Amino acid sequence: MSARSRLGLLAAAAVALASVVVPTASAAPSASAAPSVSTHAVPPMPRTAVLDGHRLQLTRIRLDHGDRRLGRSLRDLTARADTWLDQGPWTVVDKPKPAPGGDVHDYLSQAPYWWPSQPATADNPWGCPYVQRDGQRNPEVDTGTDRQDVEKVFDSTYDLALAWYYTGRRQYAEKASEVLRTWFLDPATRMNPNLDHGQFIPCKYDGRAIGIIDFSQSYTSVLDAIALLDTGAPGWSRRDRAAMLDWNTGFRDWLADGAFGKEEGAAQNNHGTFYDMQLAALAYATGDTGLARRTVLAARTLRIAPQIAADGSQPQELARTRSWHYSTFDLVAYTRLAAIGRHVGVDLWSYRGPDGQSLFKAVDYLLPAATGAEPWPHPELEFHRFAASDVVHAAADAGDRAARAAVPRLETPPGGDLWALRPAAEQLDSIAG
Repeated sequence: MSARSRLGLLAAAAVALASVVVPTASAAPSASAAPSVSTHAVPPMPRTAVLDGHRLQLTRIRLDHGDRRLGRSLRDLTARADTWLDQGPWTVVDKPKPAPGGDVHDYLSQAPYWWPSQPATADNPWGCPYVQRDGQRNPEVDTGTDRQDVEKVFDSTYDLALAWYYTGRRQYAEKASEVLRTWFLDPATRMNPNLDHGQFIPCKYDGRAIGIIDFSQSYTSVLDAIALLDTGAPGWSRRDRAAMLDWNTGFRDWLADGAFGKEEGAAQNNHGTFYDMQLAALAYATGDTGLARRTVLAARTLRIAPQIAADGSQPQELARTRSWHYSTFDLVAYTRLAAIGRHVGVDLWSYRGPDGQSLFKAVDYLLPAATGAEPWPHPELEFHRFAASDVVHAAADAGDRAARAAVPRLETPPGGDLWALRPAAEQLDSIAG
């Protein structure tokens, strides 16, 4: 039976089962049992940007009806969500110094691979000038800026919203709502909807276009978390929903119309791919489906044809000292962009460039190293085989037979394989830049 036929049968099952109410399990879950699901009908299908809302709904139905195959994944997800319950909320206004413009509500991050070249002194407190060391992360970028906090906002809201959707436990939804309101909405603590001071370099630049990747690599997770909460989560009000839509619309316009956005969109490596993915997702989430569709369509000749070689390699990413990381990282953006395309009628997986370039070939190029069959033949400062796991899953789901055969041989990422519950690729080996 084809994947399309199986999906059709599952859809029919969803219609038949959507009105079923599942009994509540009052006891706390044991170490060997899946977390219990509270009593209520299956929530409406979320209008997610990257995740497939229909697939999420079907997965929720399977959980409600005791599908034991999903139990381990649900335990891993709720374990992650539980760790966020006593953390945060975080705010952009609590950094030691404001961004160079002086507004504490402006986001600030520091370029990760730039280092001081001189000892710090009273006359030169930063140790300027800064010099670049590609792939070597300067630890000072994680103190004094908003970078680490915003990543916690992205990760926590995604984990918590998914955990609420699958279990119905209100504490997950309420915590996610608190995190979102504090970072984006409350007047005293909100972030301005711009990245004017992303990846600044002391004594050199107050902000740079490539700072957009601080958000583009993960912000679609927030968009999907909002879509999940919008299905009726406790603690997330209509006012919150409207205010978040306004924030995202402002951010979309800054990204599409501003000088930094245009510069980032012109990048010919993973920065350009992630820019397209973020813009398309924001456009779809804010109701501009025309912009979303145009962005995905343009990526065929603007991204895939020039950035992926005939053999599936990604030359711009192979040139990096972290070639494995950046090859998998770029495919995170591509596979998410393909997922957005599904919502606006564009099949990005089926595109073939003039030399046969395609997303399938790009994923297949990684399979020998992803499965451990062969070593990765390019420079890599810190190889993590599991970094490719999600993009291989994505290709397998899209119909790649080689990827499907490789799935059982993938390395499980830290924290477990959550693909069954959140089938959208994540950056699994955490570095940034």
